[in-house]
Amino acid sequence: MAYSTLRRALLLSVLCAGAAAMAQTPPAAAPIRLIVPFTPGTGIDLIARQIGPKLSERLGRPVVVDNRAGASGNVGTEAVVRAAPDGSTLLVTVNTMVMNRALYPRLGFDPVKDLEPVSLTSWGQLLLVASKASGIQSAQDLVARAKARPGALNYGSPGNGTPHHLAMELVKNQTQVFITHIPYRGTAPAVTDLLGGQIDVMFLPIHVALQHVRAGNLKALGISSDRPHPLLPDVPPLRTLNLGALDVDMWYGVLAPNGTPKAFIERLNQELKDILAQPDVKTAFETQGMTPSHSSADEFRALIAKDAVRWALVIQAQAIKPD
Repeated sequence: MAYSTLRRALLLSVLCAGAAAMAQTPPAAAPIRLIVPFTPGTGIDLIARQIGPKLSERLGRPVVVDNRAGASGNVGTEAVVRAAPDGSTLLVTVNTMVMNRALYPRLGFDPVKDLEPVSLTSWGQLLLVASKASGIQSAQDLVARAKARPGALNYGSPGNGTPHHLAMELVKNQTQVFITHIPYRGTAPAVTDLLGGQIDVMFLPIHVALQHVRAGNLKALGISSDRPHPLLPDVPPLRTLNLGALDVDMWYGVLAPNGTPKAFIERLNQELKDILAQPDVKTAFETQGMTPSHSSADEFRALIAKDAVRWALVIQAQAIKPD
């Protein structure tokens, strides 16, 4: 009797374990959602829409892009944190994710610890530009004027806590100057006022600033990469200007919910490596001022952890608060 009871118990446990495993493993043809925590048309959205169809071909599964904008990317990020770790939901995001960890300490989740890194996809450069009306001719000129008249100059950003905002706060921290921050609700109105001379300087992605720089309406003072960019070969890298340790490049990458099977993450990492090496992907990224870049999952994890600490220190030192 005891033996029969034991057998039934063992059989039940095996069945339960199998059911649990099936619950974590969707059908082979189940769609994969690439959640983008920002609106369509952003650099992150472009990445997702470039890699999505190619992943679909390689994995034999539909891949759809799902824009979940809100709360500076926290809405979409949390959707992935809470998703089943079965390979059907992935996050395509930018380093705003680690900035948010320090800006929003009561999120209810930890974007660094509660997600599984898959791979870096690219680096994006920010361009430090000045309005034509400001008359600022170089990054050194900007710093000299800011030191001479603290607070007289101002700079714009798409909002508190954005990479554009924190990049300038890092410049202020490293050069020990005070430049007044004017936060906007989005990039477009900030650029409008920059062109109109209502604000003096701003960090902008290359693809946003390029046409205005080439037209002579904005002055490019420096670029965040460690070498000149092919689209703007005469603009000096910020790191060469002796203004301090200015590393404001933006990284982009793919992450999954914690607990996603390691074998799936390894397969996905390899597929992304091959996709990012394709010439058409490289061209699409570079027209948006991004450079394709692959990493192992562990390398990406180390980058995320290091960046989280670095930006937390800037946020604390500059007493930055979200909107």
